[in-house]
Amino acid sequence: MTLTFSKSKNATSIYVTKCVYKNGKRSSEIVEKLGTLAALQKSLGEGVDPIQWAAEYVQELNRKEKEGKREIIVSYSPAKLITKGEQYLFSAGYLFLQRIYHDLRLDKVCQRIAKKYNFEFDLNSILSRLIYGRIIFPASKLATLELSKRFMEQPNFEIQHIYRSLEVLAKETDFIQAELYKNSTLTVRRKTGVLYYDCTNYFFEIEQEEGLKQYSKSKEHRPNPVVQMGLFMDGDGIPLAFSMTEGNTNEQITLKPLEKKILSDFELSKFVVCTDAGLSSADNRKYNDMSGRAFITTQSVKKLKKFLKDWALDVRGWRLANETSVFNIAELDEEKYATSTFYKERWIKEDGLEQKLIVTYSIKYRNYHRNIRSRQVERAKKLIASNPTKLNKVNQNDYKRFISKTSVTDDGEVAQKTIYSINTNVIVDEEVFDGFYAVCTNLDDDPTTIIKINHRRWEIEECFRIIKSEFKARPVYLKRDDRIKAHFTTCFISLLIYRLLEKKLEGKFTCSQIIHGLRDMHLIEIPRKGYTPAYTRTDFTDALHLAFGFRTDYQITSYSRMKNIFKESKS
Repeated sequence: MTLTFSKSKNATSIYVTKCVYKNGKRSSEIVEKLGTLAALQKSLGEGVDPIQWAAEYVQELNRKEKEGKREIIVSYSPAKLITKGEQYLFSAGYLFLQRIYHDLRLDKVCQRIAKKYNFEFDLNSILSRLIYGRIIFPASKLATLELSKRFMEQPNFEIQHIYRSLEVLAKETDFIQAELYKNSTLTVRRKTGVLYYDCTNYFFEIEQEEGLKQYSKSKEHRPNPVVQMGLFMDGDGIPLAFSMTEGNTNEQITLKPLEKKILSDFELSKFVVCTDAGLSSADNRKYNDMSGRAFITTQSVKKLKKFLKDWALDVRGWRLANETSVFNIAELDEEKYATSTFYKERWIKEDGLEQKLIVTYSIKYRNYHRNIRSRQVERAKKLIASNPTKLNKVNQNDYKRFISKTSVTDDGEVAQKTIYSINTNVIVDEEVFDGFYAVCTNLDDDPTTIIKINHRRWEIEECFRIIKSEFKARPVYLKRDDRIKAHFTTCFISLLIYRLLEKKLEGKFTCSQIIHGLRDMHLIEIPRKGYTPAYTRTDFTDALHLAFGFRTDYQITSYSRMKNIFKESKS
């Protein structure tokens, strides 16, 4: 800031002015009018040089400016219109995602890919905007381009560049995943001793099956083609690797190829693979019973061989962690043991593979089963009373399974009217398994340790829920396989960045609080002055600023300070 003098016939006025840059153009603005020489001389009194005083005043302002403590004076006129076509509202939540993006060195990854293919568009700008957009305002690729213009740093690409970049990202997805793992270990400790694997599928708003898009049973029960995604997660709930396969691929055969990629690309060799029952084929278990690897997989009690099922459901012989007593679960004090988990274990040998079968029983889990069934029976009763014509299709876990249909009389003749009722036999048969849960493993660890590891499988299911619900990864509208693969690559990276953000915030906030909090973080530009928050300061925004070391919630942030924030978000 400098002093500027403006002379007229009657007086000399003194101003504090400042050079500002916007869109690469330099201009000068008045920061403050100090007054005329005569007025200053009068107000300062005899013996004070107004020009020297003004110079010292500007020097003090520059010191405060450097320290970020100078008060900014803003004036508005109710008679002046805002500039047509000028943007004033900007999204600032992406700045925190940008810090993690650069911590993962994705900008360097993009540079290496760009050098390999020698294209002219800015892959780093495109990939980063696709990721920030997927987390903050998930939309189509065209809509993401338009929505990215809300960011404080504007995109420098066009829609055709996005589609060209998708082709490249699809080719380099394995390289990107390997680099992400390597770079992530520089910022957080990756717990790779236990890896969790699961599979899901995503439906398309298209009826033609082709390539990856194939008809199969959709997780959302949609009559559309689907693609299948396999995902590995580490012991902290942070994504490790993913793969895409045709929608009609058997889930069980998707594990080994992705695991082999982890073994080779990530240089991991010893780990425990934890899966659900649907992925626990004998072949997969045997594959993880060698070379220092191990498995923990859920086991359906209903599908056990009869002698094992009888043993599992026997009320005698149950144990509790840190206790030497043996319990009979039919005689438990339900109030005292309301939250306890009892267990029994034995080694079994099937298909040439020795494994430990651990069965658990919990009163809390039993009550959960009964509560779910009770609600389903109530729905079944309402359906019988209101609209029994909907009973044509019944799925294995559908509440309609409790409804029986009688079309003959007691004499065996065809009845004139079909009679619907609740089948109590089905309820009784299911109640036998309430509260029981089983896993198989080749580990000889303490059963409570195995149970604790397996309980964290909910986090990988949450990963899929975030991708589907919060990131709106489906339905998919892309047609080409390479673009579909690239789309899920950006979803995977978005999930990784989100999980690392969650970890930085120490798990204090829900997924909804984090995403909606980032989405609501808007700044309003005060022309030629800086930016002022247009969001509510909350515990979430305080935690966010504390975790990342820069703040956007001062009453006003000058242009120079905002430039420093841009640098900090990329450091």
